[in-house]
Amino acid sequence: MVTDTDTPTTTPTTPEQLKLLTVSDPPLQFRLDQRTRERGLAHVAAIKAQLAALAERRAA
Repeated sequence: MVTDTDTPTTTPTTPEQLKLLTVSDPPLQFRLDQRTRERGLAHVAAIKAQLAALAERRAA
């Protein structure tokens, strides 16, 4: 249950960019082969293109 006392009273004044940690040797369960990595990056690019097109339509 979330109450008003559970929420922080201050908010950051500037947005923060999240970033992935660089890990030289990730655990086996987190390793991806090249094909999976490329498919994932292509999927992210497609989603970004869809969001950009949606934003452009809304701005028009």
